[in-house]
Amino acid sequence: MSDLPASHRLRIDRYGELNRIYLLTTNTADREPVFESFALGRLVVDQLRYAQDQRWAKSLAWVVMPDHFHWLIELQESSLNELMQKTKSLSARAVNLSAGRSGSLWQQGYHDRALRRDEDLVKLARYVVANPLRAGLVKRLGDYPLWDAILVDP
Repeated sequence: MSDLPASHRLRIDRYGELNRIYLLTTNTADREPVFESFALGRLVVDQLRYAQDQRWAKSLAWVVMPDHFHWLIELQESSLNELMQKTKSLSARAVNLSAGRSGSLWQQGYHDRALRRDEDLVKLARYVVANPLRAGLVKRLGDYPLWDAILVDP
């Protein structure tokens, strides 16, 4: 077993294949519920959309929870590490500036799961965007403001 913290072990031997679908998850530092603020959560949403505009990844589904986000993507013109580094860096800069905070917004590292093309992406997208329901934040999916999916209806 490695002596590295779990967040660092997640990065060892990571390989991202273009046009492959991944489920990505990252947490705020110390699991601080920064995105209980809708306005701060929207700044993360802006970066997820920016990544798609830049063709780094195609967003299939995402949800920004109070202390983490889940992002179902098809990797396009970026590596996983570059995609997450840019997204986390740009969102941290925007959130810190807007909230008058400093320091790390995100925990180091992230979790990724590569998916097979034959996996049920609609089912997985529903699982991603239903996080607020399972967490008891809302009673109906459409009531939670920080999610989107091209594969799911509210």
